[in-house]
Amino acid sequence: MILFRYLFREVGISTFAVTSVLMLIIISARLAKYLADAAAGKLEAVAVFLILLYRMPGFLELLLPLGLFLGVLLGYGRLYLDSEMVVMKAAGFSTRRLVTYTLGPALFISALVASLSLWLTPYGLSQANQVFLQQESRSELDMLTPGRFLSQGQGQVTYAERFEDDRLKQVFVAQQTKDGAPVLLFAESAERRLLTEQNQRFLVLHNGYRYDGRPGDLAFTEIAYREYGILLPEPDFSHEMSDTDATPTLQLMQESDPKSIAALHWRLSLPVLALVVALIAVPLSHAHPRQGRFARLIPAILGYLLYVGLLTTARSAIEKGGHPASIWAVHFGFMCLAFNLIALSEFWGRVGRYCVSLVLSVVRKKEVA
Repeated sequence: MILFRYLFREVGISTFAVTSVLMLIIISARLAKYLADAAAGKLEAVAVFLILLYRMPGFLELLLPLGLFLGVLLGYGRLYLDSEMVVMKAAGFSTRRLVTYTLGPALFISALVASLSLWLTPYGLSQANQVFLQQESRSELDMLTPGRFLSQGQGQVTYAERFEDDRLKQVFVAQQTKDGAPVLLFAESAERRLLTEQNQRFLVLHNGYRYDGRPGDLAFTEIAYREYGILLPEPDFSHEMSDTDATPTLQLMQESDPKSIAALHWRLSLPVLALVVALIAVPLSHAHPRQGRFARLIPAILGYLLYVGLLTTARSAIEKGGHPASIWAVHFGFMCLAFNLIALSEFWGRVGRYCVSLVLSVVRKKEVA
């Protein structure tokens, strides 16, 4: 039991460290993307952090199996380099027993991945979708910060000095015509107006002036108005999450369309992925002191990417009407690979022990003679 706790802790620390680093990289990349949308006025600052929070389970369900895989490789690799594993095997600790002990952290991570893929990730994606929908339904008044210029695309820039009584005050709007001529609008106030029949939104300016063309040109005009409406464009950003990914697992079980079936089998396959890669990592972690701790890291990562790539291909095939068994055939193939690697490692271990005992017996006979 002491040895089991020691190995569990070694794998757990390595898994936590690797997963934390990978999570930090993913979150940094996503944060940069969402902050760019926030700077363009497409997302509120609070929405950025809410979306990241809701998407974390979806990141973790893919990073935890990889973290476990690398955690076993690095954790056991250190034991081999420090000759701790050699001492344990000399004391009768077999490869089969090492695999059995590895199932402890593997089952724990697999259960965690199952809770993420079957419940937390769909819930988080549904909440993130709600945040995106709320951001898409915002008006220009919601996106505009008083005292700051807002670029709305198509060459339009809006500025307001302050916000009072649900209206923008001292509004400035710069536009361009199709031929590139500038159009400037000034107004005392502005408000949003929605035409429900046409499902169109307008920014209505009150008591202002419109200037067309460049000052000094013959075509330059000045128009005073009481009301002036500007058609607001539809939101031009979209999110990468599908409705199927945000559907609860129990609801997916009742659906019969190919996309729902593919999503269901994908969620069920992720916990199996964690178990299989942990078994594969046990024989791959064997390293000689001269090889170094990271000798097999790159080939192992390439193998993991191949595994996930085949699962993704199988999911795409199911979405196009393929049989769901294809995704489990990938798991079966890599499970057979894991058992073959374990058996091969155990075989060479027995050969090595036999050779050592044979050499020792020959030496003893010579000493007696």
